[in-house]
Amino acid sequence: MPYDTDPRLLRAFLAVAEELHFTRAAARLYVAQQALSRDIRRLERELGAALFLRTTRQVALTADGTRLLPYARRVVAAHDELADAFRAAPERPLLVDVGVPIGTAHRVLEAARERVPDSCELVARFHSGLTGAAAEIADGRLDVSFGRIAALPPGVRAGLDHQPVRLEPMAVLLRADHPLAARPAVPLAELAGETLYAAAGNPQTAEWTDLAERLFAGRGIAAAAPFPEIEGSQEFVRVVRKRGWSVLASVEFIEVPGMVLRPLVDPVPLSPVSLVWRRGLRHPGLDALRASARELARERDWLTPPRSAWWLPEEDARVMGVRR
Repeated sequence: MPYDTDPRLLRAFLAVAEELHFTRAAARLYVAQQALSRDIRRLERELGAALFLRTTRQVALTADGTRLLPYARRVVAAHDELADAFRAAPERPLLVDVGVPIGTAHRVLEAARERVPDSCELVARFHSGLTGAAAEIADGRLDVSFGRIAALPPGVRAGLDHQPVRLEPMAVLLRADHPLAARPAVPLAELAGETLYAAAGNPQTAEWTDLAERLFAGRGIAAAAPFPEIEGSQEFVRVVRKRGWSVLASVEFIEVPGMVLRPLVDPVPLSPVSLVWRRGLRHPGLDALRASARELARERDWLTPPRSAWWLPEEDARVMGVRR
């Protein structure tokens, strides 16, 4: 009796013993019937015993086959337990904040989900604001977010890594009856005298409010007064419609009934979007997000400024690797 019988041969034996049919056993093991028969013959040679009685109509266990059956089951079960004991633990779910189920971050997430096996779960969260997300990333309550990293305090940025994803053109959301709504694009100069909502009063999105204030400075555009944080797209739509705000937005934005989205031009203001994660984080989901972001940026030219005049704060341009 050999001491190093291959467990694969015992699995072949068990499949035939339980099915009593070589074709069904081969299908169960996803092998060719000829390969299965070859493994059974090899096991019989090693044991020095015939294990099956074969006729053209049926397969039956011999006395030696019946004697082997409980031993084979115990050996295969022990082999499976050993494999389970040293198998890598499944990765924990990766929590990814994409803000809203539309736009740059959501596209990257959907592309990343196509790259990972089913066992690797990328869980989306829909809370806006990198300022708030950065604090949660530092605390380990969130893994990945997207946004304008240049606006974060240096002490916060020191604990984060980032990858530029997109220079996202900005837009304005207007009431359908607004005088500028009929324009295919709105020159920034035409917004002089207007008041735009830019999330002032929401501490989670301070980086966006800061970007808006920089854009509005010297252009006669006012920022709407601070307003409490608005949770969720449905509540955002309700508040914006009720208050009749014009809204500073990105070119990909949630639909608001009764309002239209128009790109801003002359110059085109850019919102710098980076993929942001906790420094030192290792996870196959993060690898997939980074690869997807690179691929989308390359395919869609996301990191190339427009040929027409554009606007981006100097510090953001440096962080995003943009040359003027």
